[in-house]
Amino acid sequence: MRVYVPLTLSGLAAAHGAGEVGPGPLTAYTVTPGLREWYASDDIEELEYAALNRAAAASLRMIAGDPDEARRRVVVAVEVPEGAAVPDPGQGPGAASLGAVRIPAPLPLAEAAAVHVDAGDAEKDVAAAAAALGAADLGDDDALFIVDGAGYHELLWFGVQEIPQLIG
Repeated sequence: MRVYVPLTLSGLAAAHGAGEVGPGPLTAYTVTPGLREWYASDDIEELEYAALNRAAAASLRMIAGDPDEARRRVVVAVEVPEGAAVPDPGQGPGAASLGAVRIPAPLPLAEAAAVHVDAGDAEKDVAAAAAALGAADLGDDDALFIVDGAGYHELLWFGVQEIPQLIG
């Protein structure tokens, strides 16, 4: 089963140095029954794309919490055995928890299938979205529009062997 783990560039650098994404427990995103119902599609590629986008939104929250963090969302796609991911009750009810799972232990970076990272031209919009996130959470429509703007940037695909260039 593929899970999408939200990170930041500094988190990716730490994972690269340690050889694993962790420590556990980790929150990740995957195709869950709730995500299937919410997205209303049977196309697995569309569902995995939705899970990837949920992880990208979580990465944005990590960025918003650290003013020194680079303004580029990062998601690592990792293959885990069936049953290794359990529903994440800590994410709460509602749309925010769709696809959220808990991984109890660190994940070997060698098991990663890919790394997804914003291109440099997304930094301005990601920075604006990180700054507007609190107001968007409180229902400010203008702030929500700004946060959604970061989502218009597609995350680029990179092989695990390209991590040194991404964090360099």
